[in-house]
Amino acid sequence: MNSTSVASAETQGTVRGWLGEADRVLVAAGAGLSAAAGYDYGDTDRFRELLPALYRLGLRSRYLLGAPLPRDMMWGYWAVHIDDIRYSRGPNPLYRQLRELVGERDHWVMTSNVDALFARGGFAADRIFTPQGDYGRLQCTVPCTRDTWSSKPYLDRILAAYDRDTGRVTDPAALPNCPNCGADVFPNVRVGPEFVDDAYRPAGQRLARWLDDAPRDSTLLVLEIGAGFHTPGVIRRPMENVVRRSPRARLVRINPHHPEVPADLGERALSVPADADRLLDLLTPGPLTERP
Repeated sequence: MNSTSVASAETQGTVRGWLGEADRVLVAAGAGLSAAAGYDYGDTDRFRELLPALYRLGLRSRYLLGAPLPRDMMWGYWAVHIDDIRYSRGPNPLYRQLRELVGERDHWVMTSNVDALFARGGFAADRIFTPQGDYGRLQCTVPCTRDTWSSKPYLDRILAAYDRDTGRVTDPAALPNCPNCGADVFPNVRVGPEFVDDAYRPAGQRLARWLDDAPRDSTLLVLEIGAGFHTPGVIRRPMENVVRRSPRARLVRINPHHPEVPADLGERALSVPADADRLLDLLTPGPLTERP
């Protein structure tokens, strides 16, 4: 991230105090958290390093959902991109810091990110709700079935046939099709009404029960990080409503660009115009950890 904003000492103290008073923590995250952790989809240099053939065509970032590429080049892109984001790197230091900060408090995670960085960073997989899907799975584009499939074996076959210089998959047999009907497949992420969300709805239902069944005297801290206005109905608006519904809930919104909080939440909402990595370094003890 280009911003180097840091929260004031007073703000840091408030966040520490609210966290210390919280019995329960709901971590809510958008793309800004993964960008701060080194997974910035808009990083042109990283795009050129990973996908030189597409860079030579004039493309500059990983936001390629509407790019008019032939199928073999599009799947070359998906395989390289998802392998880099989802499979080839180990646990991320920033997410491990966040897990350390939450500690032993009763907690849940809700994120629009589809990179599984929370689970890889030490958060329990059965307490993570990913309503936008997961790069770890593929689905039929029709869809002819509600089944989804692990993406890794498909991507491994594509990468084995991928020519980095041309950006093409040289073996047509490596291009994935639905094993049920033969149609095209796509990463199991929300891009339209064909999205198959069956694998994620149970976690959403468990999260809703966790919120509804909170002890009357418990204090909830909603720690929202890096959720802007690209899809505000996924993280920002729901988190505001969670706090509105519970008089003992508080919202900390960490975002260097869009930290504004609703006026009706009054002193139960804190705007933190800071980068997530800088703030977590200040909130968690010990030496700074190098980002990937």
